[in-house]
Amino acid sequence: MTDAPANSTDSLTVRDNRTGQEYDIPITDGTINAKDLGQIRTSDDLPGLATYDPGFVNTASCRSAVTYIDGDKGILEYRGYPIEQLAESSNFLEVAYLLINGSLPSRAEYDAWVHEITYHTFVHENVKSFMEGFRYDAHPMGMLMASVGALSTFYPDARNISDADNRHMQMVRMIAKMPTLGAWSFRHAQGKPFIYPDNDLGYTANFLSMLFKMSEQKFEADPRLVKALDVLFILHADHEQNCSTNAVRSVGSSQVDPYSAVAAGVGALYGPLHGGANEAVLRMLRRIGKKENIPSFIEGVKAGNEKLMGFGHRVYKNFDPRATIIKKACDDVFEVTGVNPLLEIAKELEKIALEDEYFIKRKLYPNVDFYSGLIYEAFQFPPEMFTVMFAIGRTPGWLAQWSELIQDKDQKIARPKQIYTGDRELTFTPAAQRWR
Repeated sequence: MTDAPANSTDSLTVRDNRTGQEYDIPITDGTINAKDLGQIRTSDDLPGLATYDPGFVNTASCRSAVTYIDGDKGILEYRGYPIEQLAESSNFLEVAYLLINGSLPSRAEYDAWVHEITYHTFVHENVKSFMEGFRYDAHPMGMLMASVGALSTFYPDARNISDADNRHMQMVRMIAKMPTLGAWSFRHAQGKPFIYPDNDLGYTANFLSMLFKMSEQKFEADPRLVKALDVLFILHADHEQNCSTNAVRSVGSSQVDPYSAVAAGVGALYGPLHGGANEAVLRMLRRIGKKENIPSFIEGVKAGNEKLMGFGHRVYKNFDPRATIIKKACDDVFEVTGVNPLLEIAKELEKIALEDEYFIKRKLYPNVDFYSGLIYEAFQFPPEMFTVMFAIGRTPGWLAQWSELIQDKDQKIARPKQIYTGDRELTFTPAAQRWR
C-alpha cells in the first residue's frame, strides 16, 4: 500500500475485494497515474492491475499545451486562442507559427517565418520522378503518404531530433512542401503536368496555382476562394489527440525523423473513419436527392435503416464550433462558384434535425465534415482529394504535437499492454508427423 497524499481529498481510495486491502492513489489534473494501479495485486508473483481501454476513450497519453477542447461547451482553442477569432482575423501561416512556437509572432518573426516557408516550397527533382512513377489511378493520399515518408531520405539530418535548430528546419520544410506534394498528387491523377511553386504568391494562393494553372502566364485565384480555403486549413490545423495525431506521437516516440512520423499521421488520416467523413456526407446528400425526401430519410435514421453522416462527434457533445465557421465559408465560396444543389438539401436537413427531439436528446449536432465536402466539391476536387486537403491543414498540428513529444521528459516509447486471449502451452508437432 502507498501512503496517502498530503491532501487526502485529492486521491482515490480503492478497495481490492480480492484481498481486502485499500490503496490511496493520487489524483492530479483529474487523472490517476496508470502505474499506480500496478501495485494492486493478489500476490507478489502475479502482475498488477491494469486498465482495458480500446480506442483510448478515457486514457490520457500525454500532457499537451497545444490544443484545448471542451466538448460539452463546444470550445476549441489553439494555444488558448478561440478558433472563432483565429478563423476570422488570422491566416494559416500565422496559426501554424502559433501552434509550433506557442505564441503569436511579432511582425519580424512573422515575416521571417513566411520567408522561410516560401523559400522551401520547392522539392528535389527526384521527388517529381518518384511521384511520376505511380500508376495513373493511384490514390492521392497514397501518393502523399509515400512522398512525405520519402522526404526523410532527402534530409538524412532530420534524424538529429535533439537539435532545436534542426527540428525547426524540418518543420519549415514540411509545412512548405506539403502543398506541393498534395497538388502534384492531384495533377498526376488527372494526367496533367506538374506545376512548380510560384513564390510571388501567398501560401494558399500558391497551392491553388499548383492545382489549377494551365497555359496562363500567371494564375490568379479569386481572393474569396483563397480566404475560404485558408479558413479550412485553420479549422483542420489541430484537434487534440485524435487518431492521426496519436499515430504521429506513437511513431515519433521511437525517436524517428519527423517525416516518417508525419507519414504515419497521413496513413491514419487515409482511413474512412477519420479523414473520409465529408465524402460520406456527400454520398448521403446525393442519396436523399431532394428536400422532399428528407422527412422519410429522418424516419429511416430513427428506425436504424439510414445513417446520418456529418452529425455528432466523439469529443463534442454540443455544436462543433468549426461547423458554424465553415457554414459561412460555404456562402463565400458559392458566391464565386455558384451554389451546389446539395447545399439546399444540407441546410434543410440540418434545420429539421436540430428541431427534432430525437437528435437533440442524443446531442447530434453538425460537425466540421457536414459542410466541408460541399466546399471541396465547389473547388472541383474529386472526393479522393478531400483527405489530402485535410492533411495539408493538419500538418502544423502534427508537427507541434511531435515537437512537444520530443521535448517531454515524461514520454517513453509507446508500448501499450494487452490482454492475451489465445492458447497457452501447446505442444509442437513436427511437420513430418502432422502431414502424414
